[in-house]
Amino acid sequence: MSSLDLWPIGNCQVSALIDRAGAMVWACVPRVDGDPLFSSLLGGEQPERGMWAIDLDGETEVEQSYLRNTPILSTRKSDAAGNAIEIIDFCPRFSRLGRTFRPAAFVRLVRPVSGSPRIRVRLRPTQNWGEAAAPLPGGSNHIRYQLPTLPMRLTTDAPVTVVREERLFRLERPLTFFLGPDEPFSDDLARAAGEMLSRTSAEWKEWVRGLATPVEWQEAVIRAAITLKLCQHEESGAIVAALTTSVPEHAGSQRNWDYRHCWIRDAYYTVQALNRLGALDVLELYLGYLRNIVDDAKGGHIQPLYGLSGEARLEERIEEGLPGYRGMGPVRVGNQAYEQVQHDAYGQIVLSNVQAFFDHRLFRMATAEDFASLERVGDRAFELFDKPDAGLWELRTRRHVHTYSAAMCWAACDRLAHAAEALGLDERARHWATRAATVRSRIEEAAWREDSGRISATFEGDDLDASLIQLLDLRFFTPGDPRFTGTLEAVEQGLRRGSHMLRYATEDDFGLPETAFNVCTFWLIEALQATGREADARALFEEMLSRRTGAGLLSEDIDPQTGELWGNYPQTYSLVGTINCAVLLSKPWSSIR
Repeated sequence: MSSLDLWPIGNCQVSALIDRAGAMVWACVPRVDGDPLFSSLLGGEQPERGMWAIDLDGETEVEQSYLRNTPILSTRKSDAAGNAIEIIDFCPRFSRLGRTFRPAAFVRLVRPVSGSPRIRVRLRPTQNWGEAAAPLPGGSNHIRYQLPTLPMRLTTDAPVTVVREERLFRLERPLTFFLGPDEPFSDDLARAAGEMLSRTSAEWKEWVRGLATPVEWQEAVIRAAITLKLCQHEESGAIVAALTTSVPEHAGSQRNWDYRHCWIRDAYYTVQALNRLGALDVLELYLGYLRNIVDDAKGGHIQPLYGLSGEARLEERIEEGLPGYRGMGPVRVGNQAYEQVQHDAYGQIVLSNVQAFFDHRLFRMATAEDFASLERVGDRAFELFDKPDAGLWELRTRRHVHTYSAAMCWAACDRLAHAAEALGLDERARHWATRAATVRSRIEEAAWREDSGRISATFEGDDLDASLIQLLDLRFFTPGDPRFTGTLEAVEQGLRRGSHMLRYATEDDFGLPETAFNVCTFWLIEALQATGREADARALFEEMLSRRTGAGLLSEDIDPQTGELWGNYPQTYSLVGTINCAVLLSKPWSSIR
């Protein structure tokens, strides 16, 4: 049965998810939002294709771990007789000739460890969302697949006929498998793959070395940071919300969405978390992506999400060829939320950009021209802050004036005032400060509920929503403000389920949610710490860390009763929460120096 206990590898162009048996069960080409080359994750209960497995005959035990501070996976398999093999999986990524080499390629190095192991290679790629991709005839050292999105070639020093026929054979020497674009491999395969491994490892370790990690929970933070980096499409700077599509939010829920796109909101939270670790390369690449989005909008409507190259149309369709995760379809490609109105996006664009007006470490600091472009975004925020939208939970059939969206619009005005001050534009600073005050006053008036002593999630109703906790992170309220403490108490009482937080507890377009949303629990942890409940915050954080997969990661949702993970994986929101809470709760480095 499929599980989310998966290990991602990748190179910021493509990625793959490897299961507990060491099989690649999900990978898309020519980039993470493409057609799945390996699709068995969504292939139902017992998929017969869409995977790349390397089996040890009679295997009884499998151990997996990442090479330290890298997304390079080691899988060690052994049998009862003492035979053992090791598989090293990675996607090449390193600097070469002044450019980053990150092909749409997957490398598997297989070596005997002990005894006389016998292995079987099952390479069963798919095309057109679940169709079997048959190999082309010919090739003494390679197998070719004429895939419509990207023709692929397996180059190997293993016996090709045995690989084609999936026969058992004795592994008596190290073998190399390079699955990449259909081009001749013009170098010595084993030597070149070994060099790729060494250079890829060095590149990732150098990147991790530059992170400003907290002293506590370092391994959790580093793994989350590496995986967030894997979620960035380096060519454009876009950041995907997750590496998968259509993993349901809970069993049979129909809440199956394609998260392989760039949400303005999710990307903001991602760069915010990585900024706290000093990973400025992700911010700089993403700001380049955002500048193009803002330019194309020409001061007009900003969508909640875009494609990896800034594509505006992401029409949603259902692919019938795949039955879905554990047979729980539908499998959706694209996301109709691109048509929605979500006003918080204007705030997140400004919030993502504002650091560039102050941070002298950046290669490119923001300019007065950039400020002028952002003012057009701020104008839209001020125009729309008290108008109905779909909200951050992307309700498909309802619109309200959401307090979270309005607060993000306030933040856009407030931060533009700060940016103007940094540029010495005193008149513009006063202009945006005045607008921020106007928006704040309207939110305080329309969302406050005197009888219950808290803020409502909508202007019109009296609703509870975990996003209200974010009024603290936005600096709309201070931790000691009774309006915030009253709101926090109400949200915790109404939405907390043991160690987990729901987004909301009312019916939406698909009924009543059954799983908790992991990032909401992290938001609660931050609020507990800020309001003086540090012991509670640490205990809840440790509980969340215990829910991670073997790879040290989280998906979007969790069943509060069973602790089982649901939703797309690995999910940036959840990894952001891991980083933010670790940074907030850790003791300082000075405590051990």
